[in-house]
Amino acid sequence: MNTPLKILLIYLGIISLISIIVCIYDKTFSKLNKVKFRVPEKSLFIFSALGGSVAMFLCMLLIRHKTKHVSFMVGIPLIILVHAALIFAGFHFGIFAF
Repeated sequence: MNTPLKILLIYLGIISLISIIVCIYDKTFSKLNKVKFRVPEKSLFIFSALGGSVAMFLCMLLIRHKTKHVSFMVGIPLIILVHAALIFAGFHFGIFAF
């Protein structure tokens, strides 16, 4: 496994963990009805776009957070598809290799 792939995997692990923590944090304060402590939806999308989309989507489904919001149920999977295409391109053009 080459260095760029190792760095990518470590980065995705860290950003995924952060995305899960942020999602659970927002769900917790939504149940407590503490509006001023809520995470803005824009921030949830940013964490997804930065690489935590798969973790964010799975977490949202598991804890039933934002599942009634069409923007999240369509937007996060679209981000996942973009990430998959970028990773595929990375392998295709030799940026990532085993």
